Amino acid sequence: MFESRVTAMPSIDFKITPAFIAIFISVFVLQVSCTNIDTKERPPLLPSWTDRTTPLPEEIISNPRLSSYLPVYSEIYSNNEHRTHALTATISIRNINKSDTIWVDEANYFNTQGELIRAYIQQPVYLAPLETVEIVIAEDDLSGGSGSNFLFSWVDQTPTIQPPFIQAVMISTSGQQGISFVTEGIPVQ
Repeated sequence: MFESRVTAMPSIDFKITPAFIAIFISVFVLQVSCTNIDTKERPPLLPSWTDRTTPLPEEIISNPRLSSYLPVYSEIYSNNEHRTHALTATISIRNINKSDTIWVDEANYFNTQGELIRAYIQQPVYLAPLETVEIVIAEDDLSGGSGSNFLFSWVDQTPTIQPPFIQAVMISTSGQQGISFVTEGIPVQ
């Protein structure tokens, strides 16, 4: 049959001493400090708009311009209308064409009151096939407010070439909490 045996465990005399506590805290602090919780800083990958300027090809100089409106939130309300939460916004302008270049000639950032904050493009810039260029609005840049937005303009090359796909990703983290959401550009007249 099945037999069960119980053996006595030897007793261990374990005392928590100040030295044990100091070693435990030191190991814990070392472990936490070696864990990279935050993202790493890296050199900027954002384009220099002046390096991307190019004269428009003759065949499209007189083409009409199309525009997109993109809502961007550099801050949002939290709890009530007197408290806001700052956000970092990454604006992506994507050339979704497999083999054609597109030309963007306006990327203007407006605040909640509709006042121009910054014009990112002074002359037409090109986006190679499947290329993405980005604009980052830093979390501490609250100049746009809760109703900031972008207007983009590009050279119409339809029906053969797709317009750019434009998005904004807003994000913020604090402690264990985080918030993120996406907006997409819509065509405007």
